[in-house]
Amino acid sequence: MNDAAPWLLVGLGNPGAKYAGNRHNVGFMAVERWADGFATAGADEWREKFNARTMTLATPHGRVVVLEPQTYMNRSGAAVAAAAKFFHVPAAKVIVAHDEIDFVLGRVAVKQGGGHGGHNGLRDIIPALGSADFVRVRIGVGRPTHGEVADWVLSDFGPAERSIELPDMLARAQAAITAILRDGVAGAMQATNGANPRG
Repeated sequence: MNDAAPWLLVGLGNPGAKYAGNRHNVGFMAVERWADGFATAGADEWREKFNARTMTLATPHGRVVVLEPQTYMNRSGAAVAAAAKFFHVPAAKVIVAHDEIDFVLGRVAVKQGGGHGGHNGLRDIIPALGSADFVRVRIGVGRPTHGEVADWVLSDFGPAERSIELPDMLARAQAAITAILRDGVAGAMQATNGANPRG
């Protein structure tokens, strides 16, 4: 692993106000919450680069480039690959925060490598990056009890979810990201994956 390279922290979602509150955008929400914890007022701000919103932060755990692709979910790979190439970030130092329909609402887990599991953002990132060996922060949004999955992930969190479950799971996603940077993937998995709602 290139220890001199920064970490690349990617949040997945769809750009624009129309999608801002969607379940599919929980990756954006998670990395924004994490970045807010380290950004210094006036010193760090979002910029447009790589067809994405990006911010570079100096943290106690090293330099972190935060990236939100603005190309829609199923075309996220180009922005991730461009940033990884520019900053010389190996796949093992790329962290992707994304919604996970196979988890109950609120469950958060850390994983390294694996397939895309039907997630269109991951599906696009793997070939663009040329590797599946990146780290994932999987944030549970649950499955619909009826109707189409696509409609479900493109729907907003409900009022009760926004006031109760969402703040809690974003706090746990934030802690999981910090644990990856501080303790490594194995340490983050141990700290994160057992402390969850069942599902």
